[in-house]
Amino acid sequence: MTPHSHPVTSEPSGKIIALDVGDARIGIATCDPLRLTVRPLTTVHRRNRRIDFDALAKIYADEEAVLVVCGLPYNMDGTEGPQARRIRNWAARFTRALRNIRAEDVPLVFWDERLSSFAADEWIAEKGPHPAGQDAIAAAVILRSYLDVQRTCR
Repeated sequence: MTPHSHPVTSEPSGKIIALDVGDARIGIATCDPLRLTVRPLTTVHRRNRRIDFDALAKIYADEEAVLVVCGLPYNMDGTEGPQARRIRNWAARFTRALRNIRAEDVPLVFWDERLSSFAADEWIAEKGPHPAGQDAIAAAVILRSYLDVQRTCR
């Protein structure tokens, strides 16, 4: 865990979706309600904000999620660069859209995603490709990291 990534101490119990947000695609992963297992779910190919947010809101509802973990691409030295700022701005718009769509606040946590793509490549090399795609695997790596830290903080 970096000084920039802090687990939520009072988060609701239940399923989580994790997002690996890229310029062209958004990888999505989820966990079981007890947060023991993580699985790559799907990849959304970005089209425009409205379509993307509607698709993500549907996944959030279908999965009965209670929290979103959004990967944040820190620089290797732990600082935030332009891409991290873009993701923060995107996430602010996303949570506003989700609040409008769902008529409730949706908690969102940023989580350090450094090396998640590298870990996804290793996962694919070890287990083979996943139908959900590499971006969803990267989201699963982010979610697994988040849950592991949450578990050690309890």
